[in-house]
Amino acid sequence: MAKKPGSRLSKLSVYLYIPNIIGYIRILLNCTAFYLCFTNKILFSILYFFSFVCDAVDGWAARKFNQVSTFGAVLDMVTDRISTACLLVVLSQVYRPGLIFLSLLALDIASHWLQMYSTFLLGKASHKDVKDSTNWLFKAYYGNRIFMAYCCVSCEVLYLILFYLAENQTEKLVDVLKINLKRISILSFLIATSLFGWAIKQVINIIQVCAQFTWLIYFK
Repeated sequence: MAKKPGSRLSKLSVYLYIPNIIGYIRILLNCTAFYLCFTNKILFSILYFFSFVCDAVDGWAARKFNQVSTFGAVLDMVTDRISTACLLVVLSQVYRPGLIFLSLLALDIASHWLQMYSTFLLGKASHKDVKDSTNWLFKAYYGNRIFMAYCCVSCEVLYLILFYLAENQTEKLVDVLKINLKRISILSFLIATSLFGWAIKQVINIIQVCAQFTWLIYFK
């Protein structure tokens, strides 16, 4: 079968979509940020957070310019997971016990992988389509962009604050949290509000793993 004229050009144009270009910028920002993470914490935090903000911008651009693509969706998710994974690995090196952050990393990857895999098996257009779910918290999370954004931002803000507060490679996580939560400051307020959103996100991840794993066993 002959290829349609311009089909190769149309495929190439997908890589030049505005949201995908923003995705490339995010990758560069993250690479630069982690290169500087142990030499310049402030610059690292700025670059990392700016990359996270770009995550929302590329989603807006995709809808605004009608440039939604499978490549863009995969690029976005992979960039999200890798950047968060790298930050959790870094935190595991500056806090004790480091296993806490590695466990959070494993939970994050497992929950998103299972959700994406079940989405493809069901032929859904998006992993955020949870209309058939019976869990109210799960539906509230994926059904409300503001609520989901709050939980996701809370995780990233909390991780960045923890990295900023770490002074050496033997910090005890519980001690750092206790000390800073007792203080009356903007930083303690951010930690408290971020902890709540972070906790909800971890509950969602656990629900996601249990629900999708159970469904996959039944599906097979």
